[in-house]
Amino acid sequence: MSALRCGRGAAGLGWALWPAGRPGLLTEEGALVGIWGCRRSSSARPCEQDRRRDWGHAELLEVLEARVRQLQADHVSEVTAKRVDVARLPGAGGSQPPKKVQAGDEGITLELSGRWAQKLDKEKIEMQERKQQLEMKLQQLEMKLQQRAERQARKQQLRVEPQLLNGQLADRLQHWEHSTPRSPWKEQLARLLQEAPRRLSCKEEQGPLDRVSRMRREGQQQRLLAFLECCVLVDQLPLAHHVLVTCHSRSRKRRMLTLSMYNTILLGWARKGSYKELVYVFFMMKDAGLAPDLLSYAAALQCMGRLNQDASTIQRCLKQMAQDGLQVQELFTSLSLCREDKAALLRAVHKAEPTFRPPPPSPPSPQVNTSPLLRDVYDKNHPASYPRQHLPLETLKNLFQQQLSVEMATTVTVDSVEKAPSLTREVVRARKTLQELRTSWETELCLALRQTKASEAHAAREGRPSIFPYLCLLSEGELAQMLLQTLQVLPLQGESLLSLAQQLGLRIFSRHVVQKKQLSDEVQALQQRYFKYLRLLASDTQMAVSHLPRQYWEALGAPEAPHEQPWPLAVVVQLGKQLAEVLVQTVKMPGYLAQRQGTHNLIPVLYHVYSFRSFRQIGILKPHPAFIQLLETAAERTMTFEASEVPMLCPPLPWTSPHSGAFLLSPTKLMRSMEGTMQHQRLLESCPPTNLHGALDALTQLGNCAWRVNGRVLDLVLTLFNKKGCPRLGVPAPASEAPRPPENRLPTKASPEQKAELRRQLARCLKVAREMHSLRTDALYRLSLAQHLRHRVFWLPHNMDFRGRTYPCPPHFNHLGSDLARALLEFAEGRPLGPHGLDWLKIHLVNLTGLKKRESLQARLAFADEMMEKILDSADQPMKGQKWWMEADEPWQALACCMEIAQAVRAPDPTAYISHFPVHQDGSCNGLQHYAALGRDSVGAASVNLVPSDLPQDVYSSVAAQEFVWQASHYLVRQVFNSLQEMFSGTRAIQHWLAESARLIAHTGLAVEWVTPLGIPIIQPYHQDSKVLINGGIQSLTFSSTGDTSQKPNILKQKNGFPPNFIHSLDSSHMMLTALHCYRKGLTFVSVHDCFWTHAADVTIMNQVCREQFVCLHSQPILHDLSRFLVERFCSGPRSSNIRVARLLDMLLSVPKTGTFNLEQVKDSTYFFS
Repeated sequence: MSALRCGRGAAGLGWALWPAGRPGLLTEEGALVGIWGCRRSSSARPCEQDRRRDWGHAELLEVLEARVRQLQADHVSEVTAKRVDVARLPGAGGSQPPKKVQAGDEGITLELSGRWAQKLDKEKIEMQERKQQLEMKLQQLEMKLQQRAERQARKQQLRVEPQLLNGQLADRLQHWEHSTPRSPWKEQLARLLQEAPRRLSCKEEQGPLDRVSRMRREGQQQRLLAFLECCVLVDQLPLAHHVLVTCHSRSRKRRMLTLSMYNTILLGWARKGSYKELVYVFFMMKDAGLAPDLLSYAAALQCMGRLNQDASTIQRCLKQMAQDGLQVQELFTSLSLCREDKAALLRAVHKAEPTFRPPPPSPPSPQVNTSPLLRDVYDKNHPASYPRQHLPLETLKNLFQQQLSVEMATTVTVDSVEKAPSLTREVVRARKTLQELRTSWETELCLALRQTKASEAHAAREGRPSIFPYLCLLSEGELAQMLLQTLQVLPLQGESLLSLAQQLGLRIFSRHVVQKKQLSDEVQALQQRYFKYLRLLASDTQMAVSHLPRQYWEALGAPEAPHEQPWPLAVVVQLGKQLAEVLVQTVKMPGYLAQRQGTHNLIPVLYHVYSFRSFRQIGILKPHPAFIQLLETAAERTMTFEASEVPMLCPPLPWTSPHSGAFLLSPTKLMRSMEGTMQHQRLLESCPPTNLHGALDALTQLGNCAWRVNGRVLDLVLTLFNKKGCPRLGVPAPASEAPRPPENRLPTKASPEQKAELRRQLARCLKVAREMHSLRTDALYRLSLAQHLRHRVFWLPHNMDFRGRTYPCPPHFNHLGSDLARALLEFAEGRPLGPHGLDWLKIHLVNLTGLKKRESLQARLAFADEMMEKILDSADQPMKGQKWWMEADEPWQALACCMEIAQAVRAPDPTAYISHFPVHQDGSCNGLQHYAALGRDSVGAASVNLVPSDLPQDVYSSVAAQEFVWQASHYLVRQVFNSLQEMFSGTRAIQHWLAESARLIAHTGLAVEWVTPLGIPIIQPYHQDSKVLINGGIQSLTFSSTGDTSQKPNILKQKNGFPPNFIHSLDSSHMMLTALHCYRKGLTFVSVHDCFWTHAADVTIMNQVCREQFVCLHSQPILHDLSRFLVERFCSGPRSSNIRVARLLDMLLSVPKTGTFNLEQVKDSTYFFS
């Protein structure tokens, strides 16, 4: 400020020092008027105008002072007591020598000089007073600005010393800080540990919280803990400490702090060997009323180990730890610490106890699942012939290295299967333009990201919510590349900002997890362990004892490193939203790309608009049509996928826990759920590990199935795809085939009805075009991945939903898709057809056609023989022959089966033909089959093929009248379901019991839970919406979560969802049992829910296992076990006196009675699965 004043003063002085006699009073006055005229025309803000006015006054004062001095020096030749001589005023031509005063002019001159002098004296005094006032104002302003700068500097300075709320503790800390000499930190630490409160929380101070307040506080705690952990991870520990100190100094925010937060900072300082800051954190813990736990002691001991403290100090710490009921051995067995932390910890303990040796890693638990359903699976007394991979050890090792490289790169680039355009001048120009734009965008995005980081760091220092540490996880270049990849795949109709933000946030989390593993020693340890594991799977190795993959993996070494906790959904969305906004604001293109007459001025590539979808207004990021046109013209032939979206190139890791399995590095959930829903994960982690063994082993077995692409089918599909598609065969048409809106414009006098009809036509055309684009893009991804993997062997890791139903993790290319998707896949390992394999291929083909659903297997086989000429014609001339395969219900799978049959029948020995083709066996109304078995309903069982019969039964045809006509369809549908209720009386009673039990449970304020027969804990994720608001930026985002357990349950969804979800948990249990027993017999087995797949030669064995396990499953008292569990979970303890709980208890104890159906009949039912 003082420098600014000098500058202004110098300018005023320059104006004042005019040559003598140059400007007169009029000229000076005119100059001043000019100055003020300029000020009046200024558009500055009021505060700025005041400042300028002050400067103007100061300048005017200095000008007048200088003028007074000039007049006195140049024009007053002599001042006497009588003031006789007065200088003449200067003329325009400059200074002149003074003339002789005439006698008659003497009186006039004396009078003028006296007045003039008085006026100047008066003005001088006034100006001096104003100058003093202005100087005082300026000094005050300088002081205010300086104080403000000091306050700002204090804000920017990271706080280290805590502000304690406990007066005694605060006095002790001050005394320790300022005493001379300072007492040793170890004495303070020992005293703090000794005097620590013997409780782990301060709930007594908080008082009771209602559900909403508790939910809000839990969300805030999750976000703050994630922020602190991320700060420590990106080496921003001082910032994390500053935020902790700031929160601790405010009583309201201090209540939000948890022991985990203090421990996070403790561990950070311990790793740096910073004892002073460590003591500060212990002071805060004591001030908050929190007692140190095992991790707190581990941090203190680590710090001592790194600082090489004396034995007496460490002994005092260990003694206090023992008094708190904590054992030294627990430091090495109960905590998940990295190798360096354990080494520092052990160094400290050895100082105090030289003979101490950490306990060896505990061997895998010998306990196994005790469920009677799994007794045979884990029976070591009966030998098992587990299948192996068809590849040798060295090949599998090489495949592991390839998959590891893919996951470390985090993305996979795949060539598009769309027909490449001719390299015309226009195409070359478009590609060059795109390349130049991307290079420019990457530079600008990196700059914008650096600015965003600085802004977020400033917010964090001021105690405002910030995503700064999350932005530091990846470099600006990596973030820029990820944003440009996102821009590349945005659809023409745009993407919801909320959806895009969530995708970006999750990608950053996934890449961060992978990078964290790379920086540690996890990758090397994983490779060593995996190479040993491959000896179990390789085709050219021998094992003395058979093992399940999970058991063998666990026996190879210590448990895996602690998994990375997922970020709160609010953090994920806020992070992704910030990045999306950077993309919108930064990425621009020249205007001439949009219009031929356009200028070089830059226009946005992305627009933020609002649109209505499902009756809700949502914000959408939509690419500029000119950018889409540029992409289409350039027709680049590559696509980028996340590594976890692509099938694996080596066998997946076996599932060993709720968070360990599947991909090598990419994080994968055992139980998929909506992002932000933690209830399933908590249930899985809290249940006994042995309860999950059945599910873990089944998922591992499904993922171990090796696949390959059916190249002959792929070639035919690509031919159609690159022409005009064929929607009838499931090959989507390109955008050029979309219906066009009417081109004729309405006349100016068109009626409202005509205008409305035109709007409807436009809406229909737009809807169809969007659907076609979506289908085309989905097919493009699938076919491009198929082409990419065409000559490779690959694997599909699996996980499950909250009901236990299994799904492949890669979303775009798997066997769970459409007819076309399934036809592209076949087993990588082939097996000889054997004596019955060819028959099963023929029966499977007829099943795919849908022509003989109500016929016997013998009739289907005979029909296939009759159609053999058409089958061979379809195989030889699929596009030019009779095209019989196109009439099938599943045409592409039927064609693939025709080709397999043709090769088999033409082989020298069909029984020796090596077949890779998967044959399916489908359940007959599988949900009703489980209901009929639960209720032992004889009539219902016969209707869904649980009873042996000569022909398959069709439950719907048995109750539907033959007089079906279209006009009566709705009436007949009602009649069908009424008849079903009468036929399945036991089923109806069970449905009612399940639904009413769920309704009453929900009325008590809890969600329905149960445990499947295989031990999987399940909770229904249906709650009242929990709203989360993220303010700021281009749009405030509000999203809701129905899986938040802190919210009240949604009673209607809980009631309606329980019956089907419970049945789905039974069909998944049946599938897993079938998978495990097939694996034990050496079969290849995969499933699509209630559709089981295996080699043609093994269908008979799979059918036998399928029936046996269904009988075993329903031989258990499933409903009574469910009733017992629900009573214990919801009707015990202090809740039992509640009236609603009493009603619930009555309902749960009234288990529906069962009929007389004999389950053993299922084993002989040919059409149970067929």
